[in-house]
Amino acid sequence: MNSARSWTVWGAAVAAYVIAVLQRSSLGVAGVDAAERFAVSASALSTLAVLQIIVYAAMQVPVGVLLDRVGPKALIATGSALLGAGQITIGIAPEFSVAVLGRVLVGMGDAMIFISVIRLLTNWFSGRVLPQLSQWTGNVGQLGQLLSALPFAWALHGIGWTWSFAIAGGLSLVALIVVLLLVADAAPDAPAVHRAGSLREAGRSVVEAMRRPGTRLGFWSHYVTQSSGTAFALLWGTPALIGLGYSRGEAAAMLTLLVVSGVLSGPVLGILTARHPMRRSNLVLGIVVALATAWAALLAWPGEPPLWLLVIVIVVIGVGGPGSLIGFDFARTFNPLRNLGSANGVVNVGGFLASFVIMYCVGLVLDVIDRSRVAGGGASDLFSWDSFRIAFLVQYVVVGFGVVMLLRSRRRTRERMKETEGIEVAPLWRAVARAWRRREQG
Repeated sequence: MNSARSWTVWGAAVAAYVIAVLQRSSLGVAGVDAAERFAVSASALSTLAVLQIIVYAAMQVPVGVLLDRVGPKALIATGSALLGAGQITIGIAPEFSVAVLGRVLVGMGDAMIFISVIRLLTNWFSGRVLPQLSQWTGNVGQLGQLLSALPFAWALHGIGWTWSFAIAGGLSLVALIVVLLLVADAAPDAPAVHRAGSLREAGRSVVEAMRRPGTRLGFWSHYVTQSSGTAFALLWGTPALIGLGYSRGEAAAMLTLLVVSGVLSGPVLGILTARHPMRRSNLVLGIVVALATAWAALLAWPGEPPLWLLVIVIVVIGVGGPGSLIGFDFARTFNPLRNLGSANGVVNVGGFLASFVIMYCVGLVLDVIDRSRVAGGGASDLFSWDSFRIAFLVQYVVVGFGVVMLLRSRRRTRERMKETEGIEVAPLWRAVARAWRRREQG
């Protein structure tokens, strides 16, 4: 454990995840081009992105079951193959329905990668490095978003749609070869972990994980932190920025701030998670408050918002990515190793469930506003900022519901900790007051 070989395995697996994120986020850069290429509405375009996320979310529990049964290497390799096939299909798609099939394959492949990489960590590393490695995995993976925002966007407008998607798909096939050569399921000195001998046993593992309030706390933590950034990066960020008058290149460059923000904030969140395990939910709630405040400032700004405000909002959105990884830390600490894959699958549904609801509802609102504009005698302007200003409000409804459920799960988790372990977690304000008194007395 924690050997040089461990780092080699981690590096190969993370490389596959980087490429998976590139494939996942490519539509966010190509959204306007896709609308023009296939001559579809905002609702249809959102359906193309939402379908991928629905497939991704729907597969998380089955993938978690398979992960506990066959191990992470097989799933990372299979996922890379599906991602490559999906992107190549999109590249050669002559019509919208074929592109939809390609995005389904991308969603299936993407669903297998991340939770498998997270599962590898507990098989190759031990100790306090684990929470930080989870953050680093998420942060390094977001370099794939940087690849989609810069080189992929350049290729899209330089060598065209077909070759851009074909090259991106080829990268996943390269990742497949690397995984087969370098990745192994567990270190030789790793503790033996029981694997489910049948699908029925694996199914019981999922039910067992879902019954644990700590797993549900992880689910809702992932739900409230990841969704805003995912909806913005995967689909609506570029059209919204273009609606504000920025060029495609400028919009793609601004999306790189999401990655920079995540890379800088991730290690800090990892350290705080490791040092204050009883306050992880407070970190999550703090991120949600920051997101709500930033979006409120942007959407309430009279007229077109200034560049500095856009930068602040994108930076805050970027923190939500590594913040969502706290959900997997809840799964790790409240579940035994034998069904950690299932628990991670349950948690990973959260953020993507909220994301596809937000993405689809934003598209619906944009279409309704545009039809109303045209019916009133105005010119069609599907991606105007005034329309986005209203459409983005759906986030408050979706995430607000998640916050309510998170607070309920946190209360139940703390009750279970008190019942089974005798650990009572005081409210944050009381803990702060106690620490302040000790400081004064010292």
